[in-house]
Amino acid sequence: MSTDVSTDVSNIPANLKYTKSHEWVRLEADGSIAVGLTHHAQDLLGDMVFVENPTVGRELAQGEECAVVESVKAASDVYAPIAGVVLAVNTDVEASPESINQDAYAAWMFTLKPANAADLDGLLDAAGYAAHVASEAH
Repeated sequence: MSTDVSTDVSNIPANLKYTKSHEWVRLEADGSIAVGLTHHAQDLLGDMVFVENPTVGRELAQGEECAVVESVKAASDVYAPIAGVVLAVNTDVEASPESINQDAYAAWMFTLKPANAADLDGLLDAAGYAAHVASEAH
């Protein structure tokens, strides 16, 4: 069995959930979720130059386009991983988009109050995300 080196699972933290559109999700102690771009996404996009987060208080449907990131290569939409209300945005990431390239899993973009916390169960775990990334490479 061959190993695909382009899918480095060491860059996919096991404590997070993932979407097929390359967002990561971290459940916070207060029940909110933090959302950001995966290492794989920032790797594909290249050097980040612009981040536009959703507005605080905005209600999002699962899968809704809610933010935009731009790199030297392309612009890309960011999608709500689950339905909820935007609680906060990371203005540091907006001011320094390159922080996503430096550490994608520390550079959260926004937090949501989930409409239904059980929706998190429908997201990919690290192994599922690694398999999804590998399937896209072929």
